[in-house]
Amino acid sequence: MALPDGTTITWYGHSCVRIDTAGGKTVIIDPWFGNPKSPIAADAVDRCDLLLVTHGHFDHMGEAVALASRLRPAWPCMHEMSLWLARRLPGGGDAVVGFNKGGTVEAAGLRVTMVTAHHSAGDWNAEGETTLYLGDPAGFVIELEDGYRIYHAGDTEAYSDMRLIRELHRPDLAMVPIGGHYTMDPTGAALAIEFLGVDEVMPLHYGTFPILSGTPAQLRDALSARGLGSVRVHEPEPGGTLA
Repeated sequence: MALPDGTTITWYGHSCVRIDTAGGKTVIIDPWFGNPKSPIAADAVDRCDLLLVTHGHFDHMGEAVALASRLRPAWPCMHEMSLWLARRLPGGGDAVVGFNKGGTVEAAGLRVTMVTAHHSAGDWNAEGETTLYLGDPAGFVIELEDGYRIYHAGDTEAYSDMRLIRELHRPDLAMVPIGGHYTMDPTGAALAIEFLGVDEVMPLHYGTFPILSGTPAQLRDALSARGLGSVRVHEPEPGGTLA
């Protein structure tokens, strides 16, 4: 299933993605515009109706607080993250909605469901020499105005309960990490794609640093080895757009 007419997806490197919907909404996910592959800085972002952050690591939280303070998007997020944000955003974080895995919220005219990711979520706390935990890592299934569903897996390994995401949420496009070391590699991602049953894939979390060595070509090879050579792997350059 192709992207709906009028919907575009732009990748800014690492896991940072912007979705502009046919209904005129802008969704930004994991806004680390400071990553070495991003062609723009966070200050260049002029619109965000819906902000999503999969977990509290710096390479996903990125400039989220600054963006939210400036643009005031709806921000559905993990419950513990919402408590932390309430003390740091204008208006006490009145645009933040805390929820949890399995839950669905309506925000900015879209439906967002939080699903499981197997990873960690603690990072250095700049306010003191402690580790900051902002709740469990997660993925999100975003349902656009016309029913098209995009799954952003966040950082995760492949796990068999991805079959439940297929059964319950039936995503049309999956955005999955492939870099390895901190997440699944292309072989693991191919298995995840089989579990998810999707025909359209956009790899994330690769090439940012040498240690994230998985490539889209390796993903295609791993898919072919599983009999999934017909899956379309989208490979935009950082700053490139799918339409």
